[in-house]
Amino acid sequence: MLHPLFSRSFGLTALRILAAGVLAVVAAGCANSADAVNGRDVVFDSQSYFTVTVDTRSEDIELYWHNPDNGQPFGGLEALKTWTAGKGRPLAFATNAGIYDREFRPLGLYVEDGKTIVPLNLAHGNPRSGNFSLLPNGVFAVYDDGSAQVRTSGAFRAEARKPRWATQSGPMLVIDGEINTQFEDGSDSMKWRSGVCAKSPHEVVFVVSRAPVNFHSFARLFRDSIGCRDALFLDGTISQVYTPAQGYVGAPAFMTKPYAGMVAVFPKRR
Repeated sequence: MLHPLFSRSFGLTALRILAAGVLAVVAAGCANSADAVNGRDVVFDSQSYFTVTVDTRSEDIELYWHNPDNGQPFGGLEALKTWTAGKGRPLAFATNAGIYDREFRPLGLYVEDGKTIVPLNLAHGNPRSGNFSLLPNGVFAVYDDGSAQVRTSGAFRAEARKPRWATQSGPMLVIDGEINTQFEDGSDSMKWRSGVCAKSPHEVVFVVSRAPVNFHSFARLFRDSIGCRDALFLDGTISQVYTPAQGYVGAPAFMTKPYAGMVAVFPKRR
């Protein structure tokens, strides 16, 4: 049997070690929380959405299409997640970045790390040929100073500001505080949908619906619930987002197809 004094001393030592371990876990949890994007569920007009807010002062927003190591398209969020983790940059958030053509190339402007890979597309197509042709379409861009914006494609061209990262998609959901007039309030075109807005130069909000919604409802969510003056549709039917806490949210896995460009968000390098 241990001497009582030794037993008491041993017990106090064990408690100190346990307390130190708990503090370390709490500190690590706080650090991880600080690194995480702000994801939350929103219910608007009886529809459910998952929103992710990115602060570009503490997180970096980048775009990826091809694997830099082998030149092959990533094709999906899981492949991108695996690659970034292998580079020591685990994803804080990711989603597909916009509409692409039958050859799995971005249909509009695509800028990756300052290089324009696909030019701005200002062609006026038939709206029946796809959402990109529902005018106006628009551009989500991130600049060297970390600021972000959503603009109609025409306004983006007129501004002539060179982005570090950019994707063109469409249609615009909200334009200068107004719902896109192409949308019908009672439309029965119900699909999973994803979109983005920049509430301020450093506050970017991504949204994916948890169930099919129409364009008008989706646009009103951005304007009336989130408070965006300009918002851009990214994609529908196949759209998903990823966060470490939630995993994959959005369209069912069996509906997703290979993606072209993808948005990737990381904690800023320290």
